[in-house]
Formats: sequence, C-alpha cells, structure tokens
Amino acid sequence: MRSLLRTPEVGSLVRDSSLVWLASGIVGVSFGAIAVAGGLPVWVPVVMSLVVYAGSAQFSAVGILLAGGGPLAAAATGLLLNTRTAAFSLAVADVLGRGRAARLLGAHLVTDETVAFALAQSDPARRRTAFWVSGLGLFAVWNAGVLCGALAGSALGDTGTYGLDAAFPAVLVALVLPALRTDAAVRRSALPGAALALAVTPYVPAGVPVLLALAGLVLHGKGRTA
Repeated sequence: MRSLLRTPEVGSLVRDSSLVWLASGIVGVSFGAIAVAGGLPVWVPVVMSLVVYAGSAQFSAVGILLAGGGPLAAAATGLLLNTRTAAFSLAVADVLGRGRAARLLGAHLVTDETVAFALAQSDPARRRTAFWVSGLGLFAVWNAGVLCGALAGSALGDTGTYGLDAAFPAVLVALVLPALRTDAAVRRSALPGAALALAVTPYVPAGVPVLLALAGLVLHGKGRTA
C-alpha cells in the first residue's frame, strides 16, 4: 500500500478529494457536537467514529440513544443502514488488494464517498490509488472533526442551522456526474434509484433512502444486448 501512496498521481488525487474531506470534517464536527450536547460523554462519539465509522448510521444510533432507546436498538439501526456497504464492497473488491490486512482495512474505509471517488477514475491502477488516498484522508478528517465537535459540545449551538446536511449530497453528485454522462447502464440504475430515495426521504429515518435506492440496480444492464 505504501507504493500506491508514492505514485505521482497522489498529488492530483489529494487535490480532487480535498472537497470531500472538507465536507466530512464539517459534518463530523456537527456529529460530535450533537452527541455531547444531547448528554453523551465525549468518548462515545469519538470511539464510535473510530470503530463504527459510518456517518448516517452514527447519526441514527445517537438519535436513538438520545431519545431514550437502548444500545441494542441503536446498534440494530446502524447495522441496517450500513447493509448498503455490502453492495459497495462488491463494486470495489478488486481495488482493495489481495492481502488480508489490506482487505480488512479497506473494508473499514468503504463509504459512499470513497467508492464514488474510486469508481469515477478512468483505469484500475488510478482507481485503486484513489480509493486509498480518499479513504485514509476521509477517515482522518472525519475523526478529527468528531473530536473537535465533541470537545466543543453545546458551544456550537444548533448545528442544523448551518445547512450541513447538504454538504455530502452535493459532493456525491459531483463525483457521479461523469459516470452518469458516459454510461447508459449507470443512468438506468441511478436515476430510478435516486427518484425512489427522494420520494421516501420525508417518511423514513436518515440513511434508509440510500438503502432503498439500491433497488435501481435491478435495471443495470437491462438495455444491453448479448
């Protein structure tokens, strides 16, 4: 993996993924602040971010805990919301490498953003480097943001007034646009999936719309001929 991070492409990939990192850090600050302002000790969001590392699942789990739910209910909700990463892992299985350690670490770094950034690259070698650059950077920035937010606690006030919920969707749209323009099969899957996610968003918990959007995958390849 060290050789991957020493290639000349790393500089451009760092530049390209910096917007994702910035959005991650901002939302991480929000998560840490919400958790501590709601009454949880500082170590809870910090440890959760290191071990679980799943934005929407973490927000949902903390929401359940702050509403009086038990840890089992919070864990079950987080697990349900994170089942979508199983499909993401299949999409980047060839990117992680063959070593057991690389696959274990890579699986922990699989997120909506790292997968979208990796798959937006033009060739397998650059795709693999992009995954590790974006994944390691995102992990570091997210956890730093959560720690800062947790330490700040309620001093930040209502983080919802800052419009932070729009940061990640905007970044993801920018990442997937090239694939949408060039691949008709991707459009057949993504557009109905996005429509379904938007339709159910007002009625289901955060993270569930993304999970339901995977239904669009049934249309992938439908228009191709043998």
